Amino acid sequence: MKLLLIGYGKMGRAIEARAIARGHQIAGIIDPAHPELTIADFSPTTVDCAIEFTHPDAAFANVQACLRQRLPVICGSTGWLHHFPEAVELCQQTDGSLFYASNYSVGVNLFFHFNEYIAAKMHQFGGYDVQVREIHHTQKVDQPSGTALTAAEAILRHFPAKTIWRNEAAQQPNELAVLSERTGQVIGTHIVTYSSDADSLELKHEAHTRDGFVDGALLAAEWLPGHQGVFGMKDLLGI
Repeated sequence: MKLLLIGYGKMGRAIEARAIARGHQIAGIIDPAHPELTIADFSPTTVDCAIEFTHPDAAFANVQACLRQRLPVICGSTGWLHHFPEAVELCQQTDGSLFYASNYSVGVNLFFHFNEYIAAKMHQFGGYDVQVREIHHTQKVDQPSGTALTAAEAILRHFPAKTIWRNEAAQQPNELAVLSERTGQVIGTHIVTYSSDADSLELKHEAHTRDGFVDGALLAAEWLPGHQGVFGMKDLLGI
């Protein structure tokens, strides 16, 4: 495949190395360090798929530009989802292909799957409180992480005792605490804890390297061309 990399930070560089090792070509790199290129310089004849990992302030504009250029786009940037309905609308207008995930790790997406199941069961039997905790490196900009928000939103859907989340300790019984920590070089740890007077249950995902995120993004890029619409990891994994 011919891939366009939008963003050349840690993820962009890791995707480049892994993509080349898998036999793909890098058609171009768009980043402030490569100002000579823009998304408008590429087309479906030169790029099979764009992979976007940038900054919350840039992601939506990049997604828009890809869709207008008719480029299938994989987006892994978080912190821009207040614009997501607009991205969906533009994707429909352009008959485009957009794949978004807050986290591309297969393991994390199984974590999401089991999180929904456990939330529904815990609500069914009662007696438990729940909170979400996420830990990342000090360079991570958005807080809470997109992964933590995805987990929190699933809990709100399946555990009706919680109706709203807050990025601090809960003050009211209906509030879901989503606690954020930034320390060292932690790649990403997410923990959902249910506690009662009798016991506690914990669902945890801990990333040891970025390889899981990179492999998931490349799997999505290999899958997306030929699919029209808006997709996510559930579509890719069939869960």
